[in-house]
Amino acid sequence: MKQSTLIGQATVPGGGRELRLYQGKDDCSIVMPGAGELMSTRRHASEDALATLPLDLLADTSRAAVLIGGLGMGFTLAAALAVCGPDAIVTVAELVPEVIEWNRGPLGRYAGYPVGDRRTVLYNGDVADLLRDSSQRFDVIALDVDNGPEAISAGGNNWIYSTAGIVAASESLHPGGVLAYWSASPDRKFVSKLKSCNLNVTEKTVFAHGKKGAKHIIWLATSRA
Repeated sequence: MKQSTLIGQATVPGGGRELRLYQGKDDCSIVMPGAGELMSTRRHASEDALATLPLDLLADTSRAAVLIGGLGMGFTLAAALAVCGPDAIVTVAELVPEVIEWNRGPLGRYAGYPVGDRRTVLYNGDVADLLRDSSQRFDVIALDVDNGPEAISAGGNNWIYSTAGIVAASESLHPGGVLAYWSASPDRKFVSKLKSCNLNVTEKTVFAHGKKGAKHIIWLATSRA
């Protein structure tokens, strides 16, 4: 993060943790004091894969209904839009309002301003609220609301990875739909929890950038029924 400038600050609702947006010569980073760099525009391959891997499992993406939990730097949203057809709807739930504004502003250019796409629906709030809404159904639900099952940004994120949260997410899928979870590291207990909710689980290991460096985990879960 040499020669980077602090251009934005935000407090995570319900958690009290702080996010800081830094901009360098050719990149941006979001940092949480005490936890380090959460994401960077230089390394987003696993964020891309969080969208493309589950969407690749659908027979037809032309009218796909997608829910993304966590806007971040917009790369998962951009990857979903690139795969989906003109009649798809991609809903993105982002808890921190400043993150949405950053994506509309200086951060947005790195992912190509996907928040401005006509197929994008922005929800400034907790993705858990949408998962609890029994009136909504999706073909893909891709969740990247924290560092993984061990939430660090906001304690409320723990529900997403609980049995109740997993059941709510699976019940929010259309038949044949796919759940996808991003994590910074493996977690055997979470995989067991997914399987205990009557889900088939595939674990994918994806490099954060190219074919070297840090590796992240994406779990793909589908109903056994």
